[in-house]
Amino acid sequence: MNTAELLVQCLENEGVRYIFGLPGEENMEVLNALEKSSIQFITTRHEQGAAFMADVYGRLTGTAGVCLSTLGPGATNLITGVADANLDCAPLVAITGQVGTDRMHIETHQYLDLVAMFAPITKWNAQIVRPSITPEIVRKAFKVAQSEKPGAVHIDLPENIAAMPVTGSPLKQSNDRGKGGKIYASYHSLGEAAGLICKAKNPLILVGNGAIRSYASDALTEFATKLNIPVVNTFMGKGVIPYTHPLSLWTMGLQQRDFISYAFDETDLVIAVGYDLVEYSPKKWNASGAIPIIHISENTAEVDSSYIPKVEVVGDIADALDEIIHRCDREGKPNPQAIELRHSIRADYEQYANDIGYPVKPQKIVYDLRQVMGAEDIVISDVGAHKMWMARHYHCDRPNTCIISNGFAAMGIAIPGALAAKLVYPERQVVAVTGDGGFMMNMQELETAVRLGLSFVTLIFNDGGYGLIEWKQQVHYGRSAYTQFGNPDFVKLADSMGLKGYRIESAAELVPTLKEALAQSVPTIIDCPVDYRENMLFSRRSSSTSPT
Repeated sequence: MNTAELLVQCLENEGVRYIFGLPGEENMEVLNALEKSSIQFITTRHEQGAAFMADVYGRLTGTAGVCLSTLGPGATNLITGVADANLDCAPLVAITGQVGTDRMHIETHQYLDLVAMFAPITKWNAQIVRPSITPEIVRKAFKVAQSEKPGAVHIDLPENIAAMPVTGSPLKQSNDRGKGGKIYASYHSLGEAAGLICKAKNPLILVGNGAIRSYASDALTEFATKLNIPVVNTFMGKGVIPYTHPLSLWTMGLQQRDFISYAFDETDLVIAVGYDLVEYSPKKWNASGAIPIIHISENTAEVDSSYIPKVEVVGDIADALDEIIHRCDREGKPNPQAIELRHSIRADYEQYANDIGYPVKPQKIVYDLRQVMGAEDIVISDVGAHKMWMARHYHCDRPNTCIISNGFAAMGIAIPGALAAKLVYPERQVVAVTGDGGFMMNMQELETAVRLGLSFVTLIFNDGGYGLIEWKQQVHYGRSAYTQFGNPDFVKLADSMGLKGYRIESAAELVPTLKEALAQSVPTIIDCPVDYRENMLFSRRSSSTSPT
């Protein structure tokens, strides 16, 4: 066999089911080997789409998604999706073709130093320079990608190395963290944390995506319930505690002051569980650094002047929470202000249930979407003004049922991400929620979905512009510039691609249209005009003095 065939054997050994990517001259040996493999190669329409698919696949499964490109422009097209996976802590392995090692020392067509280029956006990367080291590189790539904190890695395979004969076999898988291996917190840190919690009068739990990655949802819910401590989740921590739980204060992370800000004003202890600072800077909720913090995570705390924990509980999160319960005899009820805050948040949410305004208010769109989606169904949010409304108003019963990119926060992720979600969970309803800007960045992957026979809904918040930037410009300058654009007829576009298209003409049409679209056997597009004047509510609320 040759190196490419050995590479594919190693990928099979890692349990890879899909590789997303594009064919190219310099990855032909790999593609030839994949034809004889159990791995399904999914030909995408753009390498960025392939990387986003691998990104969301990794986030949903906990095992690395794999994307493949050729060299040069194919490889550079992967970069946004690879960077997104790395900052969103999603395990991903990117494989690039490359010119032969005999051409790298001279000026060569399409040659770039991809190892240097991918180094800043990956946890680790390497070039296969000898056929015999292929098993070690692949095994290390998956181990690094899947170890906490997970992220992206990159393998570069020169075309002459790929074609060289080789003997060897895949390495046996070690007990990677995230696949059974656990590290437990020290008794001393557990005792210190329990003592601080017992003394606190108004503690608050801040939970992030790390708790989801560690499968600590049940433990977190029990911890909050038994100790009577309110819970706030980040954008990427949605569903770690059911939103219907009486101690859930829903989502924080808006850049302006919102309801949740008042919970941080009143707290005398923040218990940060699986919180990744990349999601939302602690300077937004602890600017002076005065709030005492307990850090509970599988990793030590990042250094930040507004995030200096009193104690760090480093180890398996579920086990740590259970051990603290046994060490803490805290009694009493949650702070009544937190309960009142929950009432205010819920009242604000429910007031849009029967709103008939048109164009449709974003709160109404999100409210109606929640009504038609089941507890296990999945939404993938793109980036834009709609993301802020999804974060604030789309609430979850289960982890990983609302996927929001909020580390790198890359536009264009929704449609490729929805395709990956449907591959992972074909029995669930899946909706890609996107703005018209994000839609046009990767809408070509809807053809990929049609070709694969995958049906999901793409819900477009249509305002004819970059609504999030327009809002920020209005806040800063009182006017906006360079944010408007034109759109195609999305219904005709859907028809031309073999999809089903709908246009919302009144607020009352949205729920029945969503239900009909979700029942289709082909991908569907819903064009919903949105009234983004509502964005200014965030700005007005930032200057208010009380949550009511």
